[in-house]
Amino acid sequence: MVQSVRSSGRWAVVAAVVTVVLWASAFVFIRSAGAEFSPGALALGRLLSASIVLVVILVSTGGGLPPRAAWRGILISGVLWFGVYMVALNWAEQHIDAGTAAMVINVGPVLMALLGGFILREGFPVRLMAGIAVSCTGAIVIGLSNSGGGSSGALGVLLCVLAATSWAISAIAQKPALAHASALQVTTFGCLIGTLLCLPFTGQLITEAAAAPLPATLSLIYLGVFPTALAFTTWAYALARTTAGKAGVTTYAVPTLVILMAWLALGEVPTLLAVAGGLLCLAGVAITRSGPKDPRTADAATEIESTTNPAATGASITSGSDPK
Repeated sequence: MVQSVRSSGRWAVVAAVVTVVLWASAFVFIRSAGAEFSPGALALGRLLSASIVLVVILVSTGGGLPPRAAWRGILISGVLWFGVYMVALNWAEQHIDAGTAAMVINVGPVLMALLGGFILREGFPVRLMAGIAVSCTGAIVIGLSNSGGGSSGALGVLLCVLAATSWAISAIAQKPALAHASALQVTTFGCLIGTLLCLPFTGQLITEAAAAPLPATLSLIYLGVFPTALAFTTWAYALARTTAGKAGVTTYAVPTLVILMAWLALGEVPTLLAVAGGLLCLAGVAITRSGPKDPRTADAATEIESTTNPAATGASITSGSDPK
């Protein structure tokens, strides 16, 4: 039992790393595809690509409909995260650069940790709050290093705040749902709900896809398959095995990676201020994951988690948390 929980914890870390890398790449690809696709059309194309992949995987692994108890969280995350978040972020990145967008989006984990403490009763551990403070400082520094465009990006910043709020609420709603359904089920049906919400943009997508160059279309498909279908599933897997606050704070590494990827892909050279901010982000993540491990406390936490969240006992990404 203990070995199973430890193995599950290691895989949760791997899932979090995959999520962070792919989500970071999404900021760069959104900037690229956004030159040819409007915000709504880009969101719909991304969600359609992701839905096809997720449904194929779900069917091939024998997955079915989630239990009734999971639907509330799936509906909330489908509307807010797969719907509102996608459109808002695409729109924001037409006004501000990828690095600044990544920094502003990272108010999400702060809201997530606070909502998790109040709503999910996850508490406010000192190291978690300290890590949030350090990482938030780093994210702000990164934002300052990318703010050379003046004040014309005010709308973009507001849209990023909207996206971050949608993400935070969705993560809190997802957490209980993952106690009843698998990560794959939660992601697949959330994505399908988001796709339905974006169907009014179908006409724009058809028109713009017909005129778009191949690289822009491939960027759209990449966004659907990797940062959405794969990364949203690995996020749900990690979220099922840790607190919402800890899962959220790991994404503070995203702005650092965005700066690096933009440097490599777009030729944007990061400033020393951006590097300093990135190091602060990583330091904050390290603080939240560090600290002495009291075996008695760990055992108690494991017992509580396995009681309140059956998925924490080692359920796979594709299998439900209910015993078969």
